[in-house]
Amino acid sequence: MLIALITDFGLQDSYAGVMKGVIATLCPRAQLIDLTHDLPPQDLYAARFTLLSAYPYLPPGTVYLVVVDPGVGTGRRAIAVQTAMGYLVGPDNGVLSGLYDREPVVAAVELLNADYWRVPQPSATFHGRDIFAPAAAHLANGVPITRLGPAIAPESLSKLPLMPAVATATGWEGAVQYIDRFGNAATTIPASAAECARWTLTVGKTTMPGGKTYGAVSPGDGLALAGSHGFIEVAINQGSAQQRFGLAVGDRVIVTPSPHQP
Repeated sequence: MLIALITDFGLQDSYAGVMKGVIATLCPRAQLIDLTHDLPPQDLYAARFTLLSAYPYLPPGTVYLVVVDPGVGTGRRAIAVQTAMGYLVGPDNGVLSGLYDREPVVAAVELLNADYWRVPQPSATFHGRDIFAPAAAHLANGVPITRLGPAIAPESLSKLPLMPAVATATGWEGAVQYIDRFGNAATTIPASAAECARWTLTVGKTTMPGGKTYGAVSPGDGLALAGSHGFIEVAINQGSAQQRFGLAVGDRVIVTPSPHQP
């Protein structure tokens, strides 16, 4: 069984390694993939997008362990979710919500059964070690999700506030949903919006052409293109669109096909 990890723990401290040690203790046969441990601290949107963009490339049945949890120890729920593609384990703070619309929830539980925690009294500041990593390991061992805690209604699962992509009479509207380390800004607008021959993207007061590759414009110039993650993104050839245009998650974006173009 494969367990894929997404955290903001970094590699300077032992947090990620300790979680992997707990998993290895409970499920020695599990194969672990570190999707990333280098997300910006407490960045829920980055965790959401990382999960959303990574899951198509991992095998069905994978357990996704996502721990970006600024509310650890508070009243936020610790959850496990089952979909057709596998299992999601993490805090109910929106980090898992990128998949809810793409992969209908089969079952969801709150991780309240202490029999499946690491210790009867979990640390108030490290649920990744004491609750989430054990839950992921038990699921990888074949424990039914229903044993981990009481069922919760799928419609009650938390989602992050983010404008979805909407087709309009003149094109598409959406929002920036993630900014990568290069300063490229992935939007919520699907890559299919770039299938016409010519199109533009507008964010704020800036309008830029659509292209197919970063090198379609000169170094330092801006453009929009269909990113490898399947969404339209805003970029600067050999530069940072975030810095140039002052972009932030949630910024409204408009994609407009040029008139009389297929």
